[in-house]
Amino acid sequence: MLAIDNLTCGYGPVVAAADISFIAKKGEILTIIGSNGAGKTSTIMAAMGHVRISAGTIRLHGEDITRSPATQRPYLGMSVVPEGRRLFNELSVDENLTVGGYSRSRAATRELRERVYSLFPRLAERQRQQAGLMSGGEQQMLAIGRALMTSPKVLLVDELSLGLMPKMIDLCLETIVQLKAEGLAIILVEQNTDRALDIADSVVVLSSGRLVGAGTAAEIRSNENFFGTYLGLDTADDADRSGNRDQ
Repeated sequence: MLAIDNLTCGYGPVVAAADISFIAKKGEILTIIGSNGAGKTSTIMAAMGHVRISAGTIRLHGEDITRSPATQRPYLGMSVVPEGRRLFNELSVDENLTVGGYSRSRAATRELRERVYSLFPRLAERQRQQAGLMSGGEQQMLAIGRALMTSPKVLLVDELSLGLMPKMIDLCLETIVQLKAEGLAIILVEQNTDRALDIADSVVVLSSGRLVGAGTAAEIRSNENFFGTYLGLDTADDADRSGNRDQ
């Protein structure tokens, strides 16, 4: 579905990630893990066209989209749930979803909105509520829902669990797994390594902007070197180590 080949990206003269390659397949979850500053967010934002690419290629359905502007990626079938959600806080839940569906027809937007409300009944109950007044978990649901309003084939999710209570993390991850079952290719950047590996089909490990490992979740779990050297952890059991809490 999405193939990244020898990607190098950064900000001005600063290289954030170099020589990164991976493939995200239809109906699978690819998780990108690594310590802070490893280049995870830069890599997926480069895939979305928001970070400058100095080398490498990005292919969607086999088509080279490396130089396609960021504004075209939603039309091509890609969408992102950004770190920190970045909602329009003064707008209502319904208005945020309407903005998310800007690239679709009115009829399609209505159908997609109902789809989001079926995935997240809590959002349906709060359609008129301002996004900025909702809990962190509800805001994350809305951020996912807004991304789905473009009807993507590839969904990139950055730090889904950040700042959320465990029960909200569970709900959001269950939705990601459901979307996978519906055929989406999902790239998940996640600080909660243990939870990420629980649902991943394949894993990419980054360190200091370099790809240092790749494999199945089982293969990565069994390699203590990744946790000790590249993730700075003593074991694979990192549940709630970030002090998650619903805001």
